[in-house]
Amino acid sequence: MSILLAILTVILIFISLFLGLVVLAQKAKNDGGMGAAMGGGMAEQAFGAETSNVLGKLTINAAIAFFVLAFAIYLGRIYERNHARASGDALPTIGAPATAKPAPTATTTTTPISVGKPAPATPAPAKPKPKKP
Repeated sequence: MSILLAILTVILIFISLFLGLVVLAQKAKNDGGMGAAMGGGMAEQAFGAETSNVLGKLTINAAIAFFVLAFAIYLGRIYERNHARASGDALPTIGAPATAKPAPTATTTTTPISVGKPAPATPAPAKPKPKKP
């Protein structure tokens, strides 16, 4: 699913660039602006006398494609996020921090374990005898 969304995102980028160029190529209502500076005469030679109609239709179609594709990518990302949570692929939630064990003190003794020999058994502490009243 993510590969399809990546491809649609690249297509969306190309459509947005195309839409920007088509809008800039159009003539302004008062025959000025960027369209005249970028060679409005060449556009008339390419499309004939109906240049404004062709560029207008291209603008409308590119804008529709842009919005439909952007909405489809939005819905695809929502679908991908919801299914990632359900399948457990989403990022884990982090709970409270774990408590650390206290560092050993000087009174704590450890017996090293040697390889091949059993560890010496440590006797259990004796229970104090109850006092008679």
